Amino acid sequence: MRAMATLCLSGELMPKLEAIARAGFGGVEIFLDDLMADSHSPRRIGEHCRDLGLDVVALQPFRDAESQRRDAHRKMLGEAERHFDRLAELGGTRLLACSTTLASADPSPAAAADTLHDLAELATTRQMSVAYEALAWGRYIDDYRTAWEVVERVDHPALTLVLDSFHVLAMGLELETLSGIPAHKIGLVQLADAPDPKGEDLQNLSRHRRAFPGDGALDVPGFLTALAVTGYAGPISLEIFSDILSVMPTGMSALEGKEKLDRVLGEQG
Repeated sequence: MRAMATLCLSGELMPKLEAIARAGFGGVEIFLDDLMADSHSPRRIGEHCRDLGLDVVALQPFRDAESQRRDAHRKMLGEAERHFDRLAELGGTRLLACSTTLASADPSPAAAADTLHDLAELATTRQMSVAYEALAWGRYIDDYRTAWEVVERVDHPALTLVLDSFHVLAMGLELETLSGIPAHKIGLVQLADAPDPKGEDLQNLSRHRRAFPGDGALDVPGFLTALAVTGYAGPISLEIFSDILSVMPTGMSALEGKEKLDRVLGEQG
């Protein structure tokens, strides 16, 4: 399934959903900020997605998911419950959780695994799942390989890995490990290109100057080649934070994104 995150587009949420559907996408990632800013209930938004033929492939982001200590961990699980409530009303089942940026978090892999296990257990009680993403600026987990080690350690059916081409390629990480990850443990793939990241602050680059696949300097085809080895057949979603797209007409951006995504996937055969 080819999907687009609502954060890629300008404007309000309902017109974004309509533009994504018109462009020919089959799925959508709902950005939490878009959801919370909209006047409609999550249930009504979910109904609109279904009317448009869009699957809600994820609600995102759920920040600082792992390695919180005691009271902060309990608070995190309470917030996760509220996210799962929203996700249920949307009609989705996957929550995208990001690696923590907090200095107060426990740096040990064991702590990350223990806390993510609790989050996965909570998801299971709701018949949902968590897809875990290593942010390039994560405090202790900033590399997809480390995130994969934690997911392996947890070994829970409700916990999978997010592979985001920006976070992998902007850091110049090798792709051999990626190609060896079992397909069933990859919960979501996100695609984005960007200008040459050399000398750039990656968080600033990510938040403001991502680009559609093929419009930047990252080796997105190499990323997709490694992904193909895994046999992954789940959703591939555009996640493009861009100051340029934020002022472009919504429908135009959605159509361009679909064209660029179709092109780069078509070149992979």
